[in-house]
Amino acid sequence: MSLSSPSAGGVPVLVLKEGSNRSRGKEALHTNIMAAKIVAETVKSCLGPKGMDKMLVDSFGDVTITSDGRTILDEMDIQHPAAKMMVEVAKTQDNEAGDGTTTAVIIAGELLNKAEELIEKNVHPTIIIDGYKKAQEKALEILEKMAIPVDLNTQEYMKKAAMTSMASKLVAEHREYLADLAVKSIFQVAEKQGDSYKVDVDDVKVEKKAGESIRETKLIQGIVLDKDVAHSGMPKRVEKAKIALLDCPLEIEKTEFDAKINIDSPEQMEGFLKQEEGMLREMVDKIVAAGANVVLCEKGLDDMVQHFLARKEILAIRRIKKSDMEKLAKATGGKIVTSLDAISSEDLGYANLVEERKIGDDKMTFVEGCKHPRAVTILIRGGTTRIVDEAERSLHDALCVVRDVVEEPKVVAGGGSPELEVSRVLRKYAETLPGREQLAVKGFAEALEAVPMTLTENAGLDPIDILSELRAGHEKGEKWAGIEVNHGKVEDMAEAGVFEPLAVKKQIIKSATEASTMILKIDDVIAAGKTKGPPMPPGGMPPGAGEY
Repeated sequence: MSLSSPSAGGVPVLVLKEGSNRSRGKEALHTNIMAAKIVAETVKSCLGPKGMDKMLVDSFGDVTITSDGRTILDEMDIQHPAAKMMVEVAKTQDNEAGDGTTTAVIIAGELLNKAEELIEKNVHPTIIIDGYKKAQEKALEILEKMAIPVDLNTQEYMKKAAMTSMASKLVAEHREYLADLAVKSIFQVAEKQGDSYKVDVDDVKVEKKAGESIRETKLIQGIVLDKDVAHSGMPKRVEKAKIALLDCPLEIEKTEFDAKINIDSPEQMEGFLKQEEGMLREMVDKIVAAGANVVLCEKGLDDMVQHFLARKEILAIRRIKKSDMEKLAKATGGKIVTSLDAISSEDLGYANLVEERKIGDDKMTFVEGCKHPRAVTILIRGGTTRIVDEAERSLHDALCVVRDVVEEPKVVAGGGSPELEVSRVLRKYAETLPGREQLAVKGFAEALEAVPMTLTENAGLDPIDILSELRAGHEKGEKWAGIEVNHGKVEDMAEAGVFEPLAVKKQIIKSATEASTMILKIDDVIAAGKTKGPPMPPGGMPPGAGEY
């Protein structure tokens, strides 16, 4: 429908372009809520250790098998604008906390579901939004109070949190082994700032190669480069490596404008080539003078330079990614040199060993045994490419979870226990509020129960019985009572060793509330008509057009 109104003469005044669509009021709201709920329903079956995986096939026929909420929503080609907001929830959750994407989307969907029920009872969306905001503040306060402080000198909680994040993934049976690698690598790259730590997950490089089994995944105290040695005459193994990190090409640069050199005789030609060779030899001499026996270059290496370096028994690798160069600098303690004239022995990095090895069908170079590496590599192995890809996603979640605990050393138990405790306190808080806002706060409390409910359903258990038992436990003061899906019964989740970072839970509440309130605020959707192609030239297509 186009936006129009009849004028005095009865002729409608068109404001929007022809072909535009408009829906408003309750119709627009219900359509948006429905779209968001469908997205939440899609990922619901992936939650928890008993959750199912999704197989996603893209337009090129590439297959992804995963239970990671962010990956599922990224791979799905979602068109509806409100549904796209749910994808944003998963992205925000992933970027901020690294884990809890599925939970955030499920809670956002459930908040909208409860809001829809209230709208049917003629509660205005603005009142629901105000109620949700109050409930969010209270929920964050409750979580903060109930959190368990973590001593960073013991790695027990971090390891358990990493294992919990991987319990629902394809690599669950190897989670203890992988969690150990995640904790070690994060502590290796953590930087102390005052009383707290700062961690950049990107300092842990994750390299993957299909082959062998997940158990062969290793933590390397240094960097693994997916590159081979530049020249066959160079050494393939250098011990006690002094590494030059170069961000300048070791080749004669071409002029930016066209230039011609007139050569009249073979002597001139020989002189020209000799001079070029002399310039290249000089470059190599500067590297040798600095004392380097390994050259890692971000740019190109001339064939002649490769030859000279091979003669000097220097190992060289070219065209290394900028991000890898930065990690190499952190790992080896070297400085990235942008001009060969400035290179000195102080700029060189150090590693016990630089070696080219064959991993699967490919050659990779290992720079390992760095003294105090501020960047490390985890080399993931696995039976098939799909398993390796999923292992990488799982390990990313585990690394982020450990990072969250290191940066904010507080955890809560899992299994739906914190959601139920927050829900119980919110219900009591709702009774203290005047007017209809208390309905919204109660709706928020009920929405949080979707987490234990979904965990129970995915495990094939009876949600009504389990939920009644959980509520009774929490009323008695058992704040960590949750659903242990592997045993199929209610247990104390802290004793069961299931922990999640407080930072993840707080971000879930924030992301879900903000997304749901944003969708509830929309009461008018005006969609422009689809753009058409350029008009056909008069007289039809010119002869020969469209023919091959």
